[in-house]
Amino acid sequence: MRAPSPTPTKPRVAIVGAGFAGLEAARGLAGAAVEVTLIDRHNYHLFQPLLYQVATAGLTPEDIAHPVRAILRRQRNLAFRQAEVTGFDLAAKRVITSTGEVPYDYLLLAAGSDTNYFGLTSVAENGFGLKTIDEAVAVRNHVLGMFEQASQEDDPVKRRTMLTFIVVGGGPTGVELAGALSELVYTVLVKDYPRLDFSEARIVLLQATDSLLPNLPQDLRDVTAETLRKKKVEVEFGQTVTGYDGQTITLKNGESLSARSLIWAAGVRASRLVDGLGVSQGSLGRAVVLPTLQLAGHPEVFVAGDAAHIDENGRPLPMTAVVALQSGSKAAGNIQRLLCGQQAETFLFHDLGSLATIGRNAAVGQIGRVKIKGLLAWLLWTVVHIVRLVGFRNRLFVFWSWFWDYILYDRSIRLITRE
Repeated sequence: MRAPSPTPTKPRVAIVGAGFAGLEAARGLAGAAVEVTLIDRHNYHLFQPLLYQVATAGLTPEDIAHPVRAILRRQRNLAFRQAEVTGFDLAAKRVITSTGEVPYDYLLLAAGSDTNYFGLTSVAENGFGLKTIDEAVAVRNHVLGMFEQASQEDDPVKRRTMLTFIVVGGGPTGVELAGALSELVYTVLVKDYPRLDFSEARIVLLQATDSLLPNLPQDLRDVTAETLRKKKVEVEFGQTVTGYDGQTITLKNGESLSARSLIWAAGVRASRLVDGLGVSQGSLGRAVVLPTLQLAGHPEVFVAGDAAHIDENGRPLPMTAVVALQSGSKAAGNIQRLLCGQQAETFLFHDLGSLATIGRNAAVGQIGRVKIKGLLAWLLWTVVHIVRLVGFRNRLFVFWSWFWDYILYDRSIRLITRE
């Protein structure tokens, strides 16, 4: 019989989620007199802002993901556990997982977010999300598969339906996806399928409101829409999707669109794990936290990143990587302060600006009061994303892939890997 594990002499910190917030918190606790257990259902950290590039054959999954154990292998006070978290026992201080319970003295929930279909079951069943590697690869397979089928289809009506790609959502993900999809279709695939009539291809970006990129000033929103239209993306405002059966998209105004492809980028919500905490939830299902990122009534529990409803001047902070990184770091710092008998500090978000790429040589952004667009914004976006990637190999491979694409107008990862 296996001997029971000795009682730990150091405080135990459980971190749920190896995304931006969880990884930053784990790093922040390196060297601290604690035993850290990092739990995630995947064994890798995923750089989600570049998932759309996997979906449009610009990068491979390996380019934007890195094994957690490799990232933190030198951190002696940390153990990684690949497991599915199924619930929490806050009273007993236990994280319940698919591989057993994990006790803790301090808990950080940094489980990220899930796709929010706003109750549209038919869209969830027949459309494509873009939150995981599997979903990104599925989009790539599907898009390339549609061109293969269209190249063999004699019926022009069916062919046009195959070559119509609908992107729903005018936030950064939707804008970047639509721009990248346009470049894949009109600069790369046009050379692969010389017998196809590419005037039959359509890329449509549907936005429920009257503008794109709501976090940017109006003039930059207008530039974004104009740039997309120059790239042959049809931008339609005031269009709310109400259903999709795999062939026809229905809209709130009664109109419909025939398309075999719908990619949903219209919103996210906090991870469903937050629902099981039994605590007050704010917008998009996020756990309402104190200014110190702690849960009311549970000072040993912290929530950071997309899972946390962090109020600033009466409004919740956006669900972005920058917020996740800063809140994860602050949560780690506050845990150490509590261990030293000090009070936890208030989390203050430092806005580093916002950037969104629209495609080759085209991006928009705002840093402080300075607005940037065009080539300068695109170069800055490129540098920021390469620097933020985890691992030298990932940075090198992404840089090389982008350089190759920029020089040759080619994407080498045009693989249909499964049905």
